[in-house]
Amino acid sequence: MYRQILLAADGSVHSARAAEQAAYLARTSNEAVIHIVYAVDMEAIKHDVLNYWNGLDIDEKRREKLAAIEEIVKTSGAKYEIKILHGDPGPTIVKLANEDGYDLVVIGSRGLNGLQQFVLGSVSHKVAKRVNCPVLIVK
Repeated sequence: MYRQILLAADGSVHSARAAEQAAYLARTSNEAVIHIVYAVDMEAIKHDVLNYWNGLDIDEKRREKLAAIEEIVKTSGAKYEIKILHGDPGPTIVKLANEDGYDLVVIGSRGLNGLQQFVLGSVSHKVAKRVNCPVLIVK
């Protein structure tokens, strides 16, 4: 059914629930691959650069945010890969999904940045409006 699944994740509780659903859907096909994508916005990049003195520490901290999501997917037995991208999460996820031809995008209804969701509209809403494939928003 779905072979290429883009899972937008940021380490939040909602993205963990989205990971559970992506893993469930991936079990329907032996060919399914989950692409776990973490889009790091400029605020997070500034914070990371100021708090960690080298690139290895920064990469390690970002991977730690995704550890629970990776464990959910790994435990399910699904094939997966992790991509860490830089840019505003909404447009970055939309661009990747549309350019790389994913079959499905799975995203949590809320992420870690509550203020941005309130002021600008949620990332999941932006993705659902602009992606060319089906989008599963998980509460």
